[in-house]
Amino acid sequence: MLEVSALHAHYGRAHILHGVSFAAREGEVVALLGRNGAGKSTTMKAVMGLVRPSSGSVRFRGEEVAGREPFAIARRGLGYVPEERRIFSELTVAENLEVGRRPAPAGLASWTPARIAALFPSLGAMMARPGGRMSGGEQQMLTIARTLMGNPRLILLDEPSEGLAPVIVERMADAILQLKREGLTVLISEQNLHFARLVSDRALVLEKGAIRWEGTMQALMADEAARAAYLTV
Repeated sequence: MLEVSALHAHYGRAHILHGVSFAAREGEVVALLGRNGAGKSTTMKAVMGLVRPSSGSVRFRGEEVAGREPFAIARRGLGYVPEERRIFSELTVAENLEVGRRPAPAGLASWTPARIAALFPSLGAMMARPGGRMSGGEQQMLTIARTLMGNPRLILLDEPSEGLAPVIVERMADAILQLKREGLTVLISEQNLHFARLVSDRALVLEKGAIRWEGTMQALMADEAARAAYLTV
């Protein structure tokens, strides 16, 4: 579904990503893990076209998308949920969902407000509520829901559990597992190892813009030395 090869990225003269390479298969949940500043968000932005790679390849469903504009990448079926959420605070939940609506590709069931309400029942009960009158957890659900309305084949979630209460984190994990059961590929950027463990099949551990460890989530949980070296504060 997604293949990233030898990806380099800069912010001005600062060299942020150093040859990042990984793949995500259809229906798989892959976690990008690492300390703050490790390069997780930059990797996601480079995949989505929000940061133009200095060199390297990003292939989505076999097509090279590196260097394309973000809207063109989104139209090919990549959905992005930013860390900052960026909902329209004056629009209602239903109106926010309509902003994200795009036709479903052939062979995919279209996301609708009814399907969104089944995935996030709390959103279903507040379709008329303005986005600015929602809690942080509800806004995070709305941001994911709005992206799903674009009917992506792969969704990038940047720090989806950040700042959320534990009960909301559990609901978010349940939703991601449901998306996986429906065949969606998910790439998450996370510092919360507990959350990543709940939802992820594989883990990629970044440090200083390079992948230092790769394997199954089960293997990472068994590798105390790797966790101590790259994930503990």
